[in-house]
Amino acid sequence: MELTHIMSLFKPLFIILCRKQIRGFMKYFSVSFLWAFFQWFFTGKLNCGFSQFPTFGLQAWKNSFFFDFSLTYVGTGMICPHIVNLSLLFGAVLSWGIMYPLFKTLKGEWFPADIDEGSMRSLNGYKVFLSISLLLGDGLYNFVKITCITLMSLYKLLKGKNLGQVRDIQNTTISDDSRKDEIFVRESIPMWIGVVGYIALAIISAIALPAMFHELKWHYIILCYIIVPSLAFCNAYGAGLTDMNMAYNYGKVGLFAIAAMAGKENGVVAGLLACGLVKSVVNISCVLMQDFKTGHLTLTSPRTMFVSQAIGTVIGCIVAPLSFSLFYKVFDIGNPNGEYKAPYAIIYRNLAIISVEGLSALPEHCLELCYGFFAFAVGMNVMKDMVPERIGKWFPMPMAMAVPFLIGANPTIDMCIGSLVVFLWHRMDSSKAKLMIPAVASGLICGEGLWILPASLLALVKVTPPICMTFLPA
Repeated sequence: MELTHIMSLFKPLFIILCRKQIRGFMKYFSVSFLWAFFQWFFTGKLNCGFSQFPTFGLQAWKNSFFFDFSLTYVGTGMICPHIVNLSLLFGAVLSWGIMYPLFKTLKGEWFPADIDEGSMRSLNGYKVFLSISLLLGDGLYNFVKITCITLMSLYKLLKGKNLGQVRDIQNTTISDDSRKDEIFVRESIPMWIGVVGYIALAIISAIALPAMFHELKWHYIILCYIIVPSLAFCNAYGAGLTDMNMAYNYGKVGLFAIAAMAGKENGVVAGLLACGLVKSVVNISCVLMQDFKTGHLTLTSPRTMFVSQAIGTVIGCIVAPLSFSLFYKVFDIGNPNGEYKAPYAIIYRNLAIISVEGLSALPEHCLELCYGFFAFAVGMNVMKDMVPERIGKWFPMPMAMAVPFLIGANPTIDMCIGSLVVFLWHRMDSSKAKLMIPAVASGLICGEGLWILPASLLALVKVTPPICMTFLPA
């Protein structure tokens, strides 16, 4: 009764705050959508429009240092921690501000001058593999760290060292959690459903995937499905302990293993497909466990959540390919000089190439630089874990640093502006900032994102923007 009385006192205030957030969301959603619509008129050709505005001059623009007026990235920067945005900026300055201009002066010495810079044997090779080195260093360190934490926790659990603590916790919280446990156990999902469903999916995958991609043999798929349950358990358990989902690193394990087994002829495609298969299963198991935890806290039936997940997955199997096909036909996906660079597609493809061909095709001194950046990523994580948290939280994140190495500095500029807005807003009115920043950032992201749909439809019916706004030296 006391809890109900307290909630009734705060209900009017809660409604007022929600209305403020909704108004803020709709306001900035409208601004973002209308701004994207306005920008469209000036993008008649490639490298035209406000997205190519040379904010800091043409020389800086050539090295991707400019504000491209993307409210999506500004909104993303507003909801990202400051250290993520600062790490992105550090990586952008190190790569596009210092290293790549220096590498261009070594054309003809470190890599052939008569090869296009987009080739893996030219400047693009440094961009891709230095980024991969940072990602692998950071990912491998956290993979080993979380695996050790998981194994130590399981060992203590099996040895029964924490039984006394568990009993104390259960005795003090049984009155609060008994109803949650009762509902969760009463609506539990029978084990046979999971076993039968997993075997059925394995059989369907072993038949359908080789029919679509002959490079991936059926026995590779069966091998993945045999290994994946243990990886999924480790990932779900480790995510519960550390709040870090390592599905993409487990996917790389599948990529390296299957690509090496398939050989040079089929290894690249087989490795990428195996990576996607392992990553999907490991990731969805972790996400489902997190949802079950939420359901336990909110007294939601786990069966209802499971059925909802299944329905959403089926819908996604239909909607996602159609959305991708529309996006792929309308926009220039994967162009290193375009708006949609698809950096992780390049990274994972080259990881598969490394698995089957080795490192012989890299430009000169690229391998030594990769060793250095891999060691930097591992060392940065080791130092971050060793120093006090108040100091370690300001160490740059190698995973974030790796992103601008490949995609350029302009998204980083946008995100840092979003971070600056958050910082100034907190200095002026911290209470209002805490309330409104998520709503404002979501509005900025959703507004510009929604414009992609009408822009795609206009492109499909051959309606092109009437103006090309570009900038030339005087």
